[in-house]
Amino acid sequence: MSAPHTSVLLDEVIAALEPAPGKLIVDGTFGAGGYSRAFLATGADVVAFDRDPSARKFAEGLGERFRLVDGRFSQMADELGEGVADGVALDLGVSSMQLDQAERGFSFMRDGPLDMRMGADGPTAADIVNTAEQAELARIFYVYGEERQSRRVASFIVRRRAEQPFTRTLDLAEVIERALGGRRGAKVHPATRSFQGLRIAVNEELSELEAGLIAAERVLKPGGRLAVVTFHSLEDRIAKAFFTERAGRTPGGSRHAPPVEAGAPPSFQLLFNGARAPGETETATNPRARSAKLRVGVRTSAPVWKEAA
Repeated sequence: MSAPHTSVLLDEVIAALEPAPGKLIVDGTFGAGGYSRAFLATGADVVAFDRDPSARKFAEGLGERFRLVDGRFSQMADELGEGVADGVALDLGVSSMQLDQAERGFSFMRDGPLDMRMGADGPTAADIVNTAEQAELARIFYVYGEERQSRRVASFIVRRRAEQPFTRTLDLAEVIERALGGRRGAKVHPATRSFQGLRIAVNEELSELEAGLIAAERVLKPGGRLAVVTFHSLEDRIAKAFFTERAGRTPGGSRHAPPVEAGAPPSFQLLFNGARAPGETETATNPRARSAKLRVGVRTSAPVWKEAA
């Protein structure tokens, strides 16, 4: 497999989950199958999830110990049942193979239809860009993309779409570039944050992560382990808040996690404090790893926390 598809923090995830013969590991984000192949190589059984139909071509020849479910990882407990898995891995964000496919519309570096959907249903990025109110566009860019000039970007988009709707990625990127006055040769393209915010909104990535963490809590056996690899601060805040709260390390609820039953016994223990980052060797050979963080929790024997109504 080529370098762009190298699984990030693979060795660390394997060490954390300890896959072995007789164990069931859930690969919540199959992608090109890097994690799943590594889990299978240890002798473990693997059930993987991916809502992207194009991921199935990477599952050919993985054998009878492997099963790929076409769906979101938040559905894992409904698909498999409760208390059945020894490990769950969630490698978040957009995959390299999706970025590499211009026709998917994820990248502002390649011209393609303004789509950005990880799955095959729901509104596209073009639908949002061409129909959302200016204030909603600004919110998406500011909250999900952490773009400080979100209002200016939104105003440029609304003025331009009144003349001609957006249909292509490079068209949108050029308008954002004009709004921000950035240079294409700069280290970070001016459209980076806005495209991230739009992609997160299209795929409901943060709410999917929150639901996926709760599903993992349900599907894991006592002693089972949950490894979460994040790629930006919004994802990491949610993962951190979940593990901190479920480990009983906060006095109350967190604004970054769904409200839960007060006083419930901890459903997770932290395998290590804080987050782990890739080493210099990995970041030098795999640029995607630079922003990655790994957090791991071990499921206790306590009941699943009840979500507040």
